[in-house]
Amino acid sequence: MTTTNTTMNLTLQGLDDCAARLERVAALSGAARPTPLGRKALRCEDIEDTPGLRQAIATAAHAAQLDATFLRGARTLSDFGLVAMDMDSTLITIECIDEIADMQGLKPQVAAITEAAMRGELEFAESLTRRVALLKGLDAAALERVYEERLRLSMGAEAMLAGVKAAGLKTLLVSGGFTFFTERLKARLGLDYTHANELEIVDGKLTGRVVGGIVDAEEKRRTVERVCAAMGIAPSQAIVMGDGANDLKMMGIAGLSVAFRAKPVVREQADVALNFVGLDGILTLLA
Repeated sequence: MTTTNTTMNLTLQGLDDCAARLERVAALSGAARPTPLGRKALRCEDIEDTPGLRQAIATAAHAAQLDATFLRGARTLSDFGLVAMDMDSTLITIECIDEIADMQGLKPQVAAITEAAMRGELEFAESLTRRVALLKGLDAAALERVYEERLRLSMGAEAMLAGVKAAGLKTLLVSGGFTFFTERLKARLGLDYTHANELEIVDGKLTGRVVGGIVDAEEKRRTVERVCAAMGIAPSQAIVMGDGANDLKMMGIAGLSVAFRAKPVVREQADVALNFVGLDGILTLLA
């Protein structure tokens, strides 16, 4: 990604009382005077970016439960026009289909398929078809129960959304999950755009099928492109957040890709990996 003779800005951030840990890891960078960004973050500017230093900082930061991000130059929210987010395990803490399956007593079977798909070991469309088929005959009221009883926003989600909206960015929720949940989150959080799969329901029961095409990795990428085109901006002006392998294609066209509590294959390819702080960590990076 980067080589020697390149300088980058390093941002370190954490939770709780992390000042001493921030200073300890920042010292490894060789920065003369790290800039405090509030009480829980530091920025070290013009750091010589070498594979060895990156690895040393990554190892020390992880041990100290800090997120370390290298970015070239000073970037701010004003450089972007759109934030696109995955839903399950990104904007929210759960995988909705796993929790729906729990209503059928099938959570272990469905969760195992979900995990394989998120790690990139199984094509998403195939995995979704298999998982939804297991839900055949379930009373549709189970969806409402999952929304009311189990769905929770990820840490920092509301602060992140407030920050990007205040900066004038639009928001897109694009999910391999279901419209039942994305539409409720759209209304609740004031999101601008959503796109997800629609579960087929007949006589109040799930049929085990989805209506129309499946929102897989390619469709997620196309959705980001469509929304950017409608807004009159390039995909390079989009921030894209995700956690699973089916998010990589839309993250790959973004100006800034953010892996949130993500699988290793996603962390390795993203510009930013937030493993400890909340979704609002991007506000610190782009301050």
